[in-house]
Amino acid sequence: MVQREVLDRAFAALSDGTRRDILVRLGEGPATVSQLAERAGITVTGLAKHVKVLEEAGLVATEKVGRVRQCRLGPERLTDVTAWIDLYRRLWERRMDGLDLYFTLRKGTEK
Repeated sequence: MVQREVLDRAFAALSDGTRRDILVRLGEGPATVSQLAERAGITVTGLAKHVKVLEEAGLVATEKVGRVRQCRLGPERLTDVTAWIDLYRRLWERRMDGLDLYFTLRKGTEK
């Protein structure tokens, strides 16, 4: 089972629309903090705080290149979150299949 702390950090990072937008943008390729801030319509300082949250969650990696900070998708790339969601998706699919079977059998006995 995935560690609770890892999931908590990832879900906390994803809870903000600006941070989700940053991930979408970085899915297109690396970008500087300034480029991300301009696109988001916020200050570089404000954007840097969002990047820090994403970086702590392992979703974004940054690197100083000359005088700018370059951002790219991080090594985690939502792997832990996806695994957790898949676990519960399978659980609910089994439950729904069981419910479907119940109603099918019940429908057959009502005739």
